[in-house]
Amino acid sequence: MTVVHENPSRATEGRIAELRALRAAVHRGPSDRATEAQRAKGKLTARERLALLFDDGAYTEVEGLRRHRATGFGLEDKRPHTDGVITGWGRVFGRVVFAYAHDFRVFGGSLGEAHAEKIHKIMDMAAKAGAPLVGLCDGAGARIQEGVSALAGYGGIFQRNVRNSGVIPQISVIMGPCAGGAAYSPALTDFVFMVRGTSQMFITGPDVVKAVTGETITQDALGGADPHGTLSGVAGFVHDDEADCLDDVRHLLSLLPGNNREQPPAEQPSDPVDRRTEALADLVPADPHRPYDMRRVIEEIVDHGEHFEVHSGWAANVVCTLARLDGQVTGIVANQPATLAGVLDIDGSEKAARFVQFCDAFNIPLVTLVDVPGFLPGVDQEHGGIIRHGAKLLYAYCNATVPRVQLILRKAYGGAYIVMDSRSIGCDVSLAWPGNEIAVMGAEGAADVVFRREIAAAPDPELARKRYLEEYREQLMHPYYAAERGLVDDVIEPAETRTRLIDALAVLRTKYAPLPSRKHGNQPQ
Repeated sequence: MTVVHENPSRATEGRIAELRALRAAVHRGPSDRATEAQRAKGKLTARERLALLFDDGAYTEVEGLRRHRATGFGLEDKRPHTDGVITGWGRVFGRVVFAYAHDFRVFGGSLGEAHAEKIHKIMDMAAKAGAPLVGLCDGAGARIQEGVSALAGYGGIFQRNVRNSGVIPQISVIMGPCAGGAAYSPALTDFVFMVRGTSQMFITGPDVVKAVTGETITQDALGGADPHGTLSGVAGFVHDDEADCLDDVRHLLSLLPGNNREQPPAEQPSDPVDRRTEALADLVPADPHRPYDMRRVIEEIVDHGEHFEVHSGWAANVVCTLARLDGQVTGIVANQPATLAGVLDIDGSEKAARFVQFCDAFNIPLVTLVDVPGFLPGVDQEHGGIIRHGAKLLYAYCNATVPRVQLILRKAYGGAYIVMDSRSIGCDVSLAWPGNEIAVMGAEGAADVVFRREIAAAPDPELARKRYLEEYREQLMHPYYAAERGLVDDVIEPAETRTRLIDALAVLRTKYAPLPSRKHGNQPQ
């Protein structure tokens, strides 16, 4: 008898062809109709988004053939590959970045057991590799048909968000619905991006709100990009379209280290270190009561005037931004005299505290530009907890071990002066301009308190008030008072600002400041 053996090479070729066809089908998605429905909403597909995120659109997919194992409730006949989430890694400006992207075309991007396990795996891989993680969120929440398994999947994500916090940068990009428990994962990450018109985040939707409170509101008005970018502070960045949004995600990643053991990526400096900042003298009015835009001051100081502001639409009385000084990434916290005179309030304190904590976690040195009249007074602020919220910023600075440089431009009054990284809470170098006023309060208020009786008893109270006011200014608020007591290291010309900041940061680059041995602190809530 003659035995005929199949040609091994032909069998292999057939299997390879089958694999290629399967991969192509998975890449296309569930159907053209589902893809058209996604685009009709003004949204890209998950794979199109990943292509925009990564260099040359190239990424390596993990578990692309994964399928759920749930049975019942109609799922036994619907077992699409990927299970509604695409996971993998690629490169952003040549550096490894991990990502997952919900595919709304598959089960509405809802999270089931297999879906969650894929996300768990990519989060673990990112942590082990010491590389940033980006989540592209566009899902309908927990998959109802899978019950508690879906809820447990979210728990695993939250646990990893917390475990990876301060270890690798975590970025959430909301590109569709993100409701209920799903919203907590982005809230646990370092930065949240949203897109106008298509992004929504809320714990309870409009229907529940109406049923419970009687209020009628749309999804966008309740949890859209603008409310979260200006009112709640949930979104750090708001964009008009997905392409622009993902471009800014790439830019942010270019400023961040891969993990907490690395330094931020440096660039070859091309803006001269010794460039004098002559324009600053004109940008900042001598009159401490006149407003100006602190962003213009920052642009004059940093390399090529470029900086990347976080939460630009929320708590605008404080500016938090990432920039480069001599090619080195630096975090800048600054009062904004153009909004609320630059006072510190609840939201401003929260915003700055979280930014300081992030910079400290990822080895980004801090420059604090101070022009603050104090904390915002008012019943709403006091009852809203300005004490504990303001203490968060104090805690963040006191806990920070990165290089810290303070520059006082004009005024620095009261507790707000202390909180804005003063020498007394540990800044490494404190500088001031010649017009600085550092005091418990402004001269007008101080004179009225200290010389209240003398003014009241004077034949001409107004004339006496002016005399005592000048006396207070000359003795306790002159520009060199703090320097004479060692609370300011030097008084510098505004034109020297860039050079002196760069010099201080360069000297501090090898700073080592260990914290006490402890499990963790208990920061104000």
